[in-house]
Amino acid sequence: MKKKNYEHLNQLKRDRLQALRVRGYTQKEIADILKINQSTISRELRRNCRKLRRKGGIINGKYEPGVADHKAYLRRYHAKFEWKKINQNDDLEKYIVSKLRRGWSPDEISGRMKKDKKKFYASKTAIYEWLRSNRGQRYCKYLYSRRYRAKKYGQKKTERVLIPNRVGLSLRPKGATNRTRYGHYENDTAVSGKKTGSKAALSIMYERKAKYIDAKKIKNLKPNSNNQAIEKMTEDKKVKSMTFDNGIENIKYEELNIPAFFCDPYSSWQKGGVENCVKMIRRYIPKGCDINDYSGDDIERIVALLNNKPRKSLGYKTPYEVMVENNLFKNEYALRG
Repeated sequence: MKKKNYEHLNQLKRDRLQALRVRGYTQKEIADILKINQSTISRELRRNCRKLRRKGGIINGKYEPGVADHKAYLRRYHAKFEWKKINQNDDLEKYIVSKLRRGWSPDEISGRMKKDKKKFYASKTAIYEWLRSNRGQRYCKYLYSRRYRAKKYGQKKTERVLIPNRVGLSLRPKGATNRTRYGHYENDTAVSGKKTGSKAALSIMYERKAKYIDAKKIKNLKPNSNNQAIEKMTEDKKVKSMTFDNGIENIKYEELNIPAFFCDPYSSWQKGGVENCVKMIRRYIPKGCDINDYSGDDIERIVALLNNKPRKSLGYKTPYEVMVENNLFKNEYALRG
């Protein structure tokens, strides 16, 4: 059965909802008829019914479609100005700015506030709106994108297929593909700018479920250089498989003795997790620069910063916290910070 998505109800659906309730239909049956999620029905009845004041406090009264539609409209209208409360709360503003400077996204800031049960709170939408205001614009430079609008990305470059005995993603363990098992990694590289004339690059690893990142500098994209970096990065981790693209640096993957799987030709987006990691690292090591300008310590600091950012997909835990909680480091490295 196709999953029904959450949506805002309109006046027509609110009228139908009430008519079905009068006829004795259950919330699940109403959701099936209206083709919406049952939680939408529950949320609608809880938030948009008429409120009645009694001696014991305010209680939910009768559900009336007209009243519900008006309450929903007012809630959306006032939500447009939610960002202004950031200007009115110095502690909230200081918290947001401090986290932006550490490279956290508005979603991560908002989610961590809720997880840590702070006395103040702002949604990710409110933070974005505040950043677009006169007061917050100067902090947009700390955003991951450093832009006021979403960037349009062009088509990715193609890659040649040169891999011997390659195994496609269709044969990768199900636990790796659907992210239900830990220990399955992706690998990619980031290169120096052409104008620099440098061959230095980064070899980057990403754990698909824990979102953990590691990166090492390599002197060039030759297979031996990449293999040495991967061996160094995997020596302290429990690795069950590795997903690669079809780049020439991966030709000697068999020497790693790690179960390896490869994206389809011209489809490096199939390992989108590590592709996104490259973009995050590019915030600190800009595209076009010479990677030789960054020391191994510089790269370790960047990796540590990213691994200690809370992620929405992890319930606003950090990747490092998830790795430790699930014993994903080898024993001799388990206490390493």
